[in-house]
Amino acid sequence: MQINEKQGLQKLPFQFLCGKRSIRFFNYRSTSCKKFGLKIKIWLNLGDTNQAMKRDKLIFKLLDEEQERQENGIELIASENFVSKQIMEAAGSAATNKYAEGLPGKRYYGGCEIVDEIETIAIERAKQLFNAEWANVQPHSGAQANAAVMLACLQPGDKILGFDLSHGGHLTHGSPVNFSGKLYKPFFYGVKRETGLIDYEQLKEVALREKPKLVICGASAYSRDWDYEFIRRVADEIGALVLADISHPSGLIARGLLTDPLPHCHIVTTTTHKTLRGPRGGMVLLGKDFENPFGLKTPKGETRMMSSVLDMAVFPGTQGGPLEHIIAAKAIAFGEALSDKYMKYIVQVKQNAAAMAEAFVGLGYEIISGGTDNHMMLIDLRNKNVTGKAAEIALDKAGITVNKNMVPFDDKSPFVTSGIRVGTAAVTTREMKEKQMKKIVELIDDVITHIDDEANTDKVRKHVHELTKKFPLYL
Repeated sequence: MQINEKQGLQKLPFQFLCGKRSIRFFNYRSTSCKKFGLKIKIWLNLGDTNQAMKRDKLIFKLLDEEQERQENGIELIASENFVSKQIMEAAGSAATNKYAEGLPGKRYYGGCEIVDEIETIAIERAKQLFNAEWANVQPHSGAQANAAVMLACLQPGDKILGFDLSHGGHLTHGSPVNFSGKLYKPFFYGVKRETGLIDYEQLKEVALREKPKLVICGASAYSRDWDYEFIRRVADEIGALVLADISHPSGLIARGLLTDPLPHCHIVTTTTHKTLRGPRGGMVLLGKDFENPFGLKTPKGETRMMSSVLDMAVFPGTQGGPLEHIIAAKAIAFGEALSDKYMKYIVQVKQNAAAMAEAFVGLGYEIISGGTDNHMMLIDLRNKNVTGKAAEIALDKAGITVNKNMVPFDDKSPFVTSGIRVGTAAVTTREMKEKQMKKIVELIDDVITHIDDEANTDKVRKHVHELTKKFPLYL
């Protein structure tokens, strides 16, 4: 039946018809469905099952609107970037049709000779990019990569030591709402209240007291470099392994602009879609392969190398078939990241972040740790009497996208927060430079200073559109 406005007043099931079966998801009372806080207008012909074979005008209309939003707005979410057209093309390619459980040359399916070549190229380019001895490019995300590492290295209930989420860490480093905090016993280190810098002495103190099996370094909202060598020394004292999650700064690390964790950390994970500017996905790396310390043997009785243990933890340990279309896009991204053009880009990312941080400080904003070494910064808004949530909403209306974020020693909930996190990877892809960073900070300050003035927000939005038109996203 065709749902019209009159029928929408009834309480009807929202369902997709699959042959003789119908799968019910949720109910609605009108043509507007409220789900996860969003109000979405629904127009569906539930009776015509042939609709699925026609172009989905509704979804493509929304995709066009999303592209328009990206092109017309200033994207400052530190974990987002804009990929090249060839990466998008690969991600939507025929490789999406291929099942390929296993590794290149060792698949559980036939017809994998071409995707074997694609995945091998991705692996070799990743190894070259990070000067790594081994890489697994199959993880669907950074969280999946971390899950595989923990499955390989830990038993349920084992102790782990990670960077506190409320200080800038990540969910998968031991948060109690995440698998890492449910399956394992987490302990944490944070930053110093006075400086906003990692408290390495606290890290050492907790490590020596609790003796975790795995020490995790890396962050989702920390703007400074890491002392991987110190962390490795601490881990060696207690016989722990070190996992460096470099998902945010991996592009900067790959091109030598930040300290390289691979010579110091046993295992390294990263996403591929932040500063690496690739498709959404994850990866696991080893600087040097080594015999696993758990006594695991091959069927021939030989000690398994750690690379083999990690491969098995990805598949069949935590995933089924790899996404070969995304792996193809990863291969392209790694090739781009090896280029001189990318090197120029990633240097500018860091310069833009430094310029943005300086501009914020000049307008009286408090940046945690006082500045940045990478592509991002965490801003405490308490001295502006504005919450992170209010700032995020107001800036979004002005066409500037940021995310609310807890700051160290925050006195507000994760749903409200006292801060915002901003990054320069995406705006640098548009070829904006230091001059534009100063202008963007001025626009942000204008919105935050007049947080309840909608007329002013509309005025700022016009300035945002004027700026983005000068730096088109896709020519």
